Amino acid sequence: MIIDFHRNFKKRYKKIPVKVRVQFDKRLLLFQNDSFHSLLGNHSLSGDRDGQWSINVTGDWRALYIWMDSKTVLFLDIDKHSNLYG
Repeated sequence: MIIDFHRNFKKRYKKIPVKVRVQFDKRLLLFQNDSFHSLLGNHSLSGDRDGQWSINVTGDWRALYIWMDSKTVLFLDIDKHSNLYG
């Protein structure tokens, strides 16, 4: 699997708390090995985010991504649930 990060994701990642960054890095490793592991809560989104997918980073933090093709993922954003969907 090829994983890339949108520039907006990179900017936000630098600003989030260190604990959340560490947790995302752990979840990313899990995602690479099994993108639908139950801990990730991986699911597709609908509405204005149709075509995007979400994984759980922590209880309140989510990371959004899209499948570019069958082997490539682009992470778009990482933020608190309420900020992403509110």
